[in-house]
Amino acid sequence: MHHILFYDLVDDYLEKRARFREAHLQLASLAHQRGELVLAGALAEPADAAVFVFRGSSPEPAEAFANSDPYVINGLVKSWRLRRWTTVIGDPASALPSK
Repeated sequence: MHHILFYDLVDDYLEKRARFREAHLQLASLAHQRGELVLAGALAEPADAAVFVFRGSSPEPAEAFANSDPYVINGLVKSWRLRRWTTVIGDPASALPSK
């Protein structure tokens, strides 16, 4: 099973992120090393949102990530939300496609 963490970013995110970027990337790298975070990145043109794909049966790792992320703590993220994602194709998908 997967969970997707969505960030809605402030308008001047690209200008504000520099002082928090290293700590944010370190947090993401640790989550990836633990096998929780599969993919992550900001959406482009415009850079107004970011998406993080977490693997696991519980949303807790994604929630803990958002709650401790320097981008969230320092106001670069206007809001965030988490959705369970039932994956059917890919490795490792959580459910087989219906026939």
